[in-house]
Amino acid sequence: MNYRHSYHAGNFADVLKHAVLAQIITYLKRKDQAFRVIDTHAGTGVYDLSSIEAQKTGEWREGVGRVMKANLSPELGAFLAPWLETVTTLNPKGGLRHYPGSPKLARLLMRKQDRLSAIELHPADAEKLRSAFEGDYQVRVIELDGWLALGAHLPPKEKRGLVLVDPPFEEEGEFDRMIDGLARATRRFAGGTYMLWHPIKADSPLKAFDAKLTNLGRPSTLTVRLWIRNNNAAPGLNGSGLVIVNPPYTLEASLKAVLPELAGLLAQEPGGGAEIRMLVGES
Repeated sequence: MNYRHSYHAGNFADVLKHAVLAQIITYLKRKDQAFRVIDTHAGTGVYDLSSIEAQKTGEWREGVGRVMKANLSPELGAFLAPWLETVTTLNPKGGLRHYPGSPKLARLLMRKQDRLSAIELHPADAEKLRSAFEGDYQVRVIELDGWLALGAHLPPKEKRGLVLVDPPFEEEGEFDRMIDGLARATRRFAGGTYMLWHPIKADSPLKAFDAKLTNLGRPSTLTVRLWIRNNNAAPGLNGSGLVIVNPPYTLEASLKAVLPELAGLLAQEPGGGAEIRMLVGES
């Protein structure tokens, strides 16, 4: 699977990932103490939905495009509000042309005392990322393999923070690499919140992955999954999954209240749905 984000920005997977990311950052801001966001596979920061790449797939129309046109319930509207605020900030004249990737979203939600480490290995994408944050003293852009950052950049000096791991799944073994990276990172920074994204495809090893997460035994390990069609009946990207270690204590209940509605809104074929499970820890 090759997941270059310029082709997929704003799609259904981004809706779930970025809405939850915004919720976690909003929760971190409840305390005055500074925090750091470490984005290990940061991409370019901002995506132009009128670009050749975005127009080629048009996936954003079935993701953020649907959400912005929908009549949301008050509960789902409140849950999505921090994320949607960043989208409207990037489109001050209205409409939907620019979409914030995870580092830009995080930066738009941060306070003056908070910091962002945006890490990207692809040279061209890293250069675009630098341009997106040029002159911003709260952001450090690093050209590096994001998996190495789980050792080299932890713990952050702020001692509070969120680590986002969102790899492109271009190579075999990414699910196992997540387990290894999470084990290494949580030994160095046990109190941090971790959010890891993965695709859901018919051949994704989800049962084995869940078993390895359970055996890892990190307290409060939450899995969140949303699929837009029957995962057993279609090839390709059928869903989006998140693993969240040390989630905000309010997050599980909030997701259970709104995720069924969001799954229904984003479904593209029969068989869509959602699931929230606390793999390790009390539900």
